[in-house]
Formats: sequence, structure tokens, C-alpha cells
Amino acid sequence: MKNLYIHLAELISNVCSFLNIKKKLVAKINYNLGLNNILLISKKYNYINRLEESECKIFSQNGEDGILDYIIYKLEIKRPTFIEIGVGSYIEANTRFIYDRFAPKGIIIDAEKNLRNKVFSNVNSWKGDLRVVEQKISTENINNIISENCDFKIDIFSLDIDSVDYWIIDKLDSNLSKIFVAEYNSVFGGTLEVTVPNLDNFDRKTYHYSHLCYGMSLKALINLMAKKNFYFIGTNSVKNNAFFVSKDYPKEKYFKNLEIENLNYYTDSNIRESRDTMGNLNYLSGKEKIKEIQDCEVIDISSDANKKVKIKDII
Repeated sequence: MKNLYIHLAELISNVCSFLNIKKKLVAKINYNLGLNNILLISKKYNYINRLEESECKIFSQNGEDGILDYIIYKLEIKRPTFIEIGVGSYIEANTRFIYDRFAPKGIIIDAEKNLRNKVFSNVNSWKGDLRVVEQKISTENINNIISENCDFKIDIFSLDIDSVDYWIIDKLDSNLSKIFVAEYNSVFGGTLEVTVPNLDNFDRKTYHYSHLCYGMSLKALINLMAKKNFYFIGTNSVKNNAFFVSKDYPKEKYFKNLEIENLNYYTDSNIRESRDTMGNLNYLSGKEKIKEIQDCEVIDISSDANKKVKIKDII
């Protein structure tokens, strides 16, 4: 019986090893196909008029791999360093392709349990200087976490935690990086300048059953980033991630071909991820989405007092 258990353990170990090898093989194929695609797209980088024209999805969620490659190319960054907050197990992230391609210094931060083991089962730990921080980010600890783990100049900073993102950015130093990527909530539309309150352990799933009230509006984000010495250059095509460049690299020199649309264009999103009161997807679209969360409280940044209001009172 003891031998049976030993053989069973060996079999399970071999299966797990095989699955991990298979996972890395799929990732390698994905990387090579994606790299070839990016190289093809890069031939038109000097003629792009809208940021989403550079999209290419390899390991990112919605084409951010291509967008970041385009910005890196235009800024002539040879080996981009990065900090990314909100990466899951690093299977799908904005900087995963950059790490695999350039093997740079980088920091990834997430509260997911056993983060380090999960990350390094997906990428090669020896290939670059990738620092994994398993910690929940808040306005109280963000700057300490960066100072304790970052000893290099940051080229790319990416933030996506579906939470109090506005208040996190507000705490960051100005001109922290050359490129800044931040998620925004298109449900708020193009005219509202709002964010959710800065609550401890904010969770979009419990703040409202629909999961639709989280983060900040695009207008609030753009105005905040301007205070941090960044300018807006566009979003991805699904309209949930915004891209910014340090004013040290003026648009008229580096991105003179890019056309910036009215903010309503960047918030007209077709994403349908709303839930009903039972937690089931109900696929609300258009104005149905903001109507669903009209009784939610947000902070009106456009008000001098930054006061808390219900959405229905300002739309």
C-alpha cells in the first residue's frame, strides 16, 4: 500500500510538471506570434492618428501590449523599467510582454495569495530583475512600498485595482514615470468629475451589487494626472484604460500625429459586466448602467468641497 501511495504521488508530480511545461510552451508560442504581430504593426507607428490603432494583445487584457510598445518606441526607451499594481498571477498583465521581451527591472504588486509562486510558475525568474510584492495597496502604504522596493528610475507605471485608484494616484509623487497607465470607469461618462470615496478595503462587489460603481471618471483622472505633470494621449478600444505621458516629453514633439477626441468618445464603452441583485450577469448597456448605480455615493471632484453626493443628484 505504501508503494502505491509513492507511485501515485510520483504520477501526480509528473502530471503537474507536464501541465506547467505545457503552460510555458503555450506562453512561448503566444509570445513569438505576438512579437511578430507587433513588429508588423510597428511599421505604421509614425503614421498613427489614434492610440488604439497600435493595439496588440499578447499578455495584456485588451491590446495594451501594442499600445505600450508604440509609446516606448516614440519615446525611444531601450529597456523599459516598470511598476505594475494589480496583476493577478501575471498571466494577463500590461507589463508581462515587456518583461519577457526586454528582461528589465520591474516591480509587480498584488494582494493575491502565494503571489510569488504563481508569478514564477508563469515567467522565468532568472531572466530579469522582477520583484514581486504580495500586499494590498492603500493610500497609507503606497509610497512606502515603492520606496522600499524601487531603486531605479521608472519608465512605466500601471495601476488597475478597481478600487480607490484616484486616491492612490493622488498620493503619488509628480512625474513619477515617463508613461502612466490607469484604469477608469467609463460608466461615469465623459462629463462627470467623480471618484468613489477613499474607503478602507473598498470592494466594488460589495459597494454596489451591480459591480459598476468603482474607480474614477475619465475626466477626474485626466485632471488629476495634469497636476502630476502628465498629459493624456488616449485609451484602448474597449475604453477602460487611459494612457498618459510625462510633460517632459511634449506631445507636439513625440506624438504630434495623435488626435484627441471629446471625452464622450472615450467613455462610450460596450463592456457589459453588470450584475443583478442575485449576482448574475444581466448585461446592462448604455445609460442603463449609470441608472443602475444612481443612488451610489461618490465624491464630486468638481466641487470645491470635494463633497460626497449621490450620482442621481449630479447627472
